[in-house]
Amino acid sequence: QVQLVESGGGEARVGDSLSLSCKASGSIYSVNDMAWYRQAPGDQRERELVALIHRGGGIKYADSVKGRFIISRDNDRNEVYLQMNSLQTTDTAVYYCAAGVIPQGPGLRVYDYWGQGTQVTVSS
Repeated sequence: QVQLVESGGGEARVGDSLSLSCKASGSIYSVNDMAWYRQAPGDQRERELVALIHRGGGIKYADSVKGRFIISRDNDRNEVYLQMNSLQTTDTAVYYCAAGVIPQGPGLRVYDYWGQGTQVTVSS
């Protein structure tokens, strides 16, 4: 079994900073891409990709967070982080951690796992 557990988030004011952490644990052979997604309240669309980081360090950001958010990871700990700066009310959402994980065992197949989500609320 593989689990992703997020921590951090909460409430902030416009212009503040918050940080999120996510740890992958369980029977893991390797963790490939790690990412943060979000879904705003009442938004029926698919979750929005906020930031993604490859195992080798390549990074992709949504245009809406470029220059404000920083994604990083610790491969030894199987952890991914999201530093959110200059928060805006439009950043209010449930933030989900996601990872492509190769579990221990035969096959070396990549499976996608998701965390339970953590609420970030930004008020003016």
